[in-house]
Amino acid sequence: MCDLRFIRLVCSITFAMGLLLCSTATALSQSEPASSAPQSGDAEFEQPVPQNNGLRVKFADDSPGVAFVEIDGKRYRIDTLKKTAEEVLSEQPESLTDGNDPEDASVADSDPEQIQEDEQEVDAYYFEPGFEPYDYRLINVQTTKSVPKGSWNLSFSHRFTKPIHPISDSGPELLGFDSFSVSSFGVSYGITDKLYLSASRNPICRRGLCRTIEVGAGYHWLDQGKASPVGLTTYASLEGNDNFTEQYTLNLQTMMSRSVGNRVHLFFSPAIHLFTNGGRRFDPRPDDFFPPASAAETFRLPKHSASFGFGTAINITPTLLGLFEFTPRTGFKLGRVIPVLDDKLNIVDFENLSEPSIGFGIQKNIGDHAFILTFSNTQTTTTSKYNSSNLVFPPQRLVIGFNLFRRL
Repeated sequence: MCDLRFIRLVCSITFAMGLLLCSTATALSQSEPASSAPQSGDAEFEQPVPQNNGLRVKFADDSPGVAFVEIDGKRYRIDTLKKTAEEVLSEQPESLTDGNDPEDASVADSDPEQIQEDEQEVDAYYFEPGFEPYDYRLINVQTTKSVPKGSWNLSFSHRFTKPIHPISDSGPELLGFDSFSVSSFGVSYGITDKLYLSASRNPICRRGLCRTIEVGAGYHWLDQGKASPVGLTTYASLEGNDNFTEQYTLNLQTMMSRSVGNRVHLFFSPAIHLFTNGGRRFDPRPDDFFPPASAAETFRLPKHSASFGFGTAINITPTLLGLFEFTPRTGFKLGRVIPVLDDKLNIVDFENLSEPSIGFGIQKNIGDHAFILTFSNTQTTTTSKYNSSNLVFPPQRLVIGFNLFRRL
């Protein structure tokens, strides 16, 4: 019985190889000039391959000279060009047909990596590291998105002045679009897939901050996966006023992320900001008032600060995201310093008015572009300043704006 099966297998393989050789010859003859006469036996291979004696044959359309043979429940791959014949092992064997039925699926070797890639292609929310659906910032809070090696990433932001609420005031000014706009821009470059450099500029010019340039470097340590429950990036930067010529601030920041499924992305970005109020540049001075306020000589704002950025990005569709962020702070808080008067209108003390930054956004991705419509209470975008509302607007008085991202 064993010898009989062996003879049938040899005959089947021989038969299939004969078919392949003939079909290869047919293909070669068809590729010759039209003047060449066709072989007399070509037409028979246009008909279904007979499936007698339990033999099933299927030709691989994308691999010339390759056919799959099924006999007695076993499948074999025959390559006439390499002159090889090997058994195909698969956990879920597929029946082979004559290959002429358009609904038949092509038979291929079982490849776990290919199966995984196919499953990822089916999932519209799957992304490769460096190509996450969220941007390098939510509204202002930095994320763990890595910068691919050799890529330039440009970002532009606009923040208007007029708050949307109350609409009775902002409506005639097109919800604030007619108000003064602060336009910032930045760029980052990937030295490796882990290490990147960045630079940005914010044009706000008032006491303590004016035409601030920030330069920094970041390192992407971890992607979320089996080896780590979170993504992790660290970032260090130096800010300088008057186009990076004075009043410097050092930032040290850690960005962490955690994706829940493929649609919900959570972020936590704590940072310390050294010399945020260096040189007491935000403190009031006696000669700022008339008559000079002696109380200003003893009033002190903190010199350093820390911030704790929280945020989330949620995929509504594969290319549309909803964003939210909130950044409480401690230490120095950017805002306004106002005098406290006594009954005789003398300045006896000062008060620092400040609000933590808060923001909402809608992000739309189109190819290598991302457009984010923002609603926030701050115009500042550098790392040491975005956590405070320079407008001193509470969360219910948000200004409209947008971020634009482009990868080159």
